[in-house]
Amino acid sequence: MNNVKTISIDEINEDHYLLFDVRSPKEFEEYHIPNAFNVSIFSNEERAEIGTLYKQDSKEAAMDRGLQVVAPKLPSIYKEIHTKSKEHPEKQVVIYCARGGFRSQSIAQTMNMMGMDTLQLDGGIRSYRKKIEATFKKIVAEPRSIIVLEGHTGTMKTKLLKELQEEGYPVLNLEEMAGHKGSIFGNIGEHPSSQKKFESSLYERLKEIENSSSFIIESESKRIGRAIVPDFLLEGKYSGVRIHVELPFHLRVQYICNVYEPLLHKDEIVEAIHKLSRRLPPSVMTDIQENLRALDYEKVVSLLLENYYDPKYDYAEQKYDSECIKLSSRSYQEMYSEVKNQIDHLLN
Repeated sequence: MNNVKTISIDEINEDHYLLFDVRSPKEFEEYHIPNAFNVSIFSNEERAEIGTLYKQDSKEAAMDRGLQVVAPKLPSIYKEIHTKSKEHPEKQVVIYCARGGFRSQSIAQTMNMMGMDTLQLDGGIRSYRKKIEATFKKIVAEPRSIIVLEGHTGTMKTKLLKELQEEGYPVLNLEEMAGHKGSIFGNIGEHPSSQKKFESSLYERLKEIENSSSFIIESESKRIGRAIVPDFLLEGKYSGVRIHVELPFHLRVQYICNVYEPLLHKDEIVEAIHKLSRRLPPSVMTDIQENLRALDYEKVVSLLLENYYDPKYDYAEQKYDSECIKLSSRSYQEMYSEVKNQIDHLLN
């Protein structure tokens, strides 16, 4: 019988509650409620073992094995939660697992037995997923206007979006949420997000700008790394006002080299270029390979832009028929000022 007091996801806020996620490290890494601490009661291997027992044997066998695994860990679990709780005495402890079941219930009961006033999250992290899904449905039902920032590879769009967001503009930085730069090279130096983690980041950002009548996004493909962009943003990409930015070619090349730091990621860059080899003329690939061996990465980037990325972008741009504002600048600062002026005009 569960005599642990529960709390709903709608009541949770960071100022008053301290969240502990008792799922396995793999589950936590896939996604978790923001600012929660992971105190796993099962390792990844233990969770797989107990899950197999549940499916192939019985619930009772799985629970028996679970108790065997958890019992020796309880003192260290209590110590970890208690120590963190003492650092935040103004907050009440909330324990959650996948669906608000045995894992979080057992730990919440243990904490209460040890004198800690502890709550269990009703529905577990699944209740958080339902809030995300409900928010996305609300956006579909009440669509916002979309401002789309577009331009050739290397035109510093991601940098521009980041600075606009820091200034308070309603930016949705999808590449940052996806942990991917959006190309074959996009995972270099990044940690790609799972779909659930991406949607969690998107949901949290949508909450921050829920009163805005517009969103600002970069023109993205449906897939960014491991993440799939929701249809309501893709549809807005094709129907929204487009701001096309252009910078001098040499600045684009320098920017790409600075972002990807090729001297630190030589092997990953070679691997990515190998994936492109069938899409490039043999003579161009030979030229690229020679410059890779010479560590002339600016020349490599120039060849890739001229022979793959720019033609690919120009072809894709033909699919749009929405309004487009074209801006050509000599420097990043000039471009930022021009884009900001255009957005201010559109938002007002």
